[in-house]
Amino acid sequence: MQRFLAVIALLLLCATPSPAEQTPAGHWLTQDQDGVIAISPCDAGLCAHIAGVFLDQPNDPMPLDYRGISQCHLPLITDARQIHANLWKGHILDPRNGNIYGVELHLDPNGNLAVRGFLGIPFLGETQTWTRYSRDLPAGCRIAPNPNLADPAPSGTIANRR
Repeated sequence: MQRFLAVIALLLLCATPSPAEQTPAGHWLTQDQDGVIAISPCDAGLCAHIAGVFLDQPNDPMPLDYRGISQCHLPLITDARQIHANLWKGHILDPRNGNIYGVELHLDPNGNLAVRGFLGIPFLGETQTWTRYSRDLPAGCRIAPNPNLADPAPSGTIANRR
């Protein structure tokens, strides 16, 4: 009888839907705290673009990418695919020079986003930790300096610095 109850309990546990898997979708403050990246679902994967840039002064010009175009809404990731639970892999653009690197994304146990940019293989890379950003973002990407951030970084490109 106990064995029968154990089998029933196991079947019930397996049939219970698991909570929705968390994804990196949302807004993220970069490790250097100089910008906010928006990550969203796209084409069976994830895409990311620059959603906000912290400027030293309200009238500072928006940083430009390697082509001389505003970084506002610049696509950074267009092809990150989930390769297993809590791991997405694709490519990331460095707006400073146009180089494209491999990228892996996963949520750490604290709910932060680990972003590993690499050349060739993940072992040859660097990981940054991005934190969720919940404040409102302006349409024009210009974010005034925020005294509540621990270490506001200077204005400029917000690419993963290697």
